[in-house]
Amino acid sequence: MKTYYSNKGLFVVSALVLLAACGNDEPQDTTEAEHTSSPDATSELRVAFNAQPPSLDPYITTAVATRDIARHIYEGLVTFDDNYEIQPWLAESYDVSDDGTSYTFALREDVSFHNGETMTSDDVVASMERWFTTAANAKEEFSDATISAVDEYTVLLELEEPSAVAITTLASPDEIAAITPANLAESASADGISEHIGTGPYKLENWQHDQHIHLSRFEDYENPEQTSTGLASLREAHASDIYFEFVTDPSTRVAGMQSNQYDVANAIPFDNVEQLEQNATVVNHADQNGFNALIFNKEQGVFSDQAIRQAANTALNMEAIQQAAFTNEEYYKISHDFMTEDRADWYTEVGSEYYNQNDPELAQQLLEESAYNGEEVVILTSRDYDDHYSAAVVIQQELEAIGMNVTLDLYDWPTVLERRADPTAHDAFVTGFQTPASPTNTYS
Repeated sequence: MKTYYSNKGLFVVSALVLLAACGNDEPQDTTEAEHTSSPDATSELRVAFNAQPPSLDPYITTAVATRDIARHIYEGLVTFDDNYEIQPWLAESYDVSDDGTSYTFALREDVSFHNGETMTSDDVVASMERWFTTAANAKEEFSDATISAVDEYTVLLELEEPSAVAITTLASPDEIAAITPANLAESASADGISEHIGTGPYKLENWQHDQHIHLSRFEDYENPEQTSTGLASLREAHASDIYFEFVTDPSTRVAGMQSNQYDVANAIPFDNVEQLEQNATVVNHADQNGFNALIFNKEQGVFSDQAIRQAANTALNMEAIQQAAFTNEEYYKISHDFMTEDRADWYTEVGSEYYNQNDPELAQQLLEESAYNGEEVVILTSRDYDDHYSAAVVIQQELEAIGMNVTLDLYDWPTVLERRADPTAHDAFVTGFQTPASPTNTYS
């Protein structure tokens, strides 16, 4: 008898799960939230955003809301082009030693922080030392690493052993290895840095909680002399100001796009696609956004039992889950892969025959043979992400069908992030992941 289970949970790949609507006088292709059809020196961009980030400090949270807003403020030494190749960014160049244990970064000398100070190796060292001990992906890959200043614009990163994924982790946009002024990095607490000062094309003006985050153009921003593609593309601050307005109700986001209250809205319900397409001033844009997952709490509770996890995985119907979450197969893909096919260096077919078994009878048998005894199974979820909530509802129904006692615990997204860190507060939760640069770069 074969069953498939994942150590982290059930991975449900959704190839097209981001749907943004962009207001525009002349509909055209658009791929960046900052883009407007007629940018000028005083233009404002209003973005209806579905969830408030728990923090803008990218070191202390894996929240997508943090990543997508903070990336306007913060930058790292290196980044990815559209082929996942490493490109320098705040570093002008980098060299790797023959044994693969040392990375020497030559820093750009023209980089200004939002406070007017010039970035030097002291800032990089202090930022990286904090990143090593704070960000989940960095703690995994750089726990024994050291970084030091060679001179004012050169830093040396040393590893105890060579790593195939060290540089990709450093380039990852999730929990970005952001460079901040040294004094902020050195004085940061467990709650994050005290002031959000980076090197990006926008700086933080204010954050009115539960209302909006206001970013303004950083007039002294300069791109590297050489840019590439993907995240290494030329970064232009078209709008003078960006307001990320927190609009958790999806119908309000849709109505706001139709009334021109917002210029951009993310996480548009898929049921509203045709409605928006009939509006000549709105452009729908769908893009690959990664995959969704049911994450089991393995520390304690019912899913600390491997046999119960196997029963749950065996029961679930991926097609039904995705239909509920995304309504139309145009917006999702059922696939076993953790690393997508475009990542040829990591993609594998291993285990594909055990994916999406959708076998309730076998699942019920496995559950009866396990130690499960009717305990309540609590699944955390949020309506801030409609696809997460809709998927959780189907998961609840399918697990109840094999004899589990399942409750959905519904909160706003920041509260879900807070409660999922407490192993006593849940048995599982639904979340989403960007397709990672390497398998080691995925953290829930």
